[in-house]
Amino acid sequence: MDASALPLPATVTGPDRDAVRRVVATALDEDLGRAPGRDVTTQATIPVDATGRADLVARQDGVVAGLVVVGEVLDQVAERTGLGHVAIEQRVTDGAAVTRGQVLAVLAGPLQVILMAERTLLNLTGRASGVATHTRRWADALAGTGATVLDTRKTTPGLRDLEKYAVRCGGGTNKRMGLYDVAMVKDNHVVAAGSVTAAVHAVMSRFPEVPIQVEADTAEQALEAVDAGARFLLLDNMAPTVLREVVRAVRAREPVSGRVELEATGNLTLERAAEVAATGVDYLSVGALTHSSPVLDLALDLVERG
Repeated sequence: MDASALPLPATVTGPDRDAVRRVVATALDEDLGRAPGRDVTTQATIPVDATGRADLVARQDGVVAGLVVVGEVLDQVAERTGLGHVAIEQRVTDGAAVTRGQVLAVLAGPLQVILMAERTLLNLTGRASGVATHTRRWADALAGTGATVLDTRKTTPGLRDLEKYAVRCGGGTNKRMGLYDVAMVKDNHVVAAGSVTAAVHAVMSRFPEVPIQVEADTAEQALEAVDAGARFLLLDNMAPTVLREVVRAVRAREPVSGRVELEATGNLTLERAAEVAATGVDYLSVGALTHSSPVLDLALDLVERG
């Protein structure tokens, strides 16, 4: 069974397949050398016709993500080696809460393929599962508040699509994928353009179809951004009392401006999440989801050799 055969939760869209193929190919080049590459230990000790079965196992509790890449890793190793494909019996879906010792998937097929793929598939699934696990803690902390946790562009180079997918698996929301799909006016842009208004109008003029977000350090900047036409504000490093006042002031303008989405960002912690959400913001932006999440400990255990 293909690794992506079990359905994802209805609210979670899978990662871009081309992005998955590229990252897997790069990771295998790192481990095996330039294609077709080799694993000198496995290829010296395991006959090419040997088959086996291995369990992908959680070594700690968490939220699993990245199982969608397992089949791609195994398929690419099979293609490099010219050996047969590995069958996958996936026991859980990405986004599922798992416990220590739980079997996530069973792999059966050419033993050389399984062992050559082992580290790459563990690296990718462990990384993605770590992000999903961390994100779930934030999602749980915000449950019932009306606010949602957002990720940022502070991702591992080359792994952005997978890490942002893992955020979705954990119950978070993606902000923007890059510099191309959403304009984000920050302090340096304001300095360069001369003012918040000038920066917002410059983006509107050059890229009228692109959504605009504006980072505001003060209530004055926030209201200037709204008056300039921005409908998404990043309220940066504001204390809850200040946030509450800014939210109130922006909401008072909405009968004229229309709905404005508000995000708290900067130095947020799980312990303060509910307090910040109670100010009335729509989102809490947490770069640590992707830049500081510990890897979830997963293992591949050989349980049978044919």
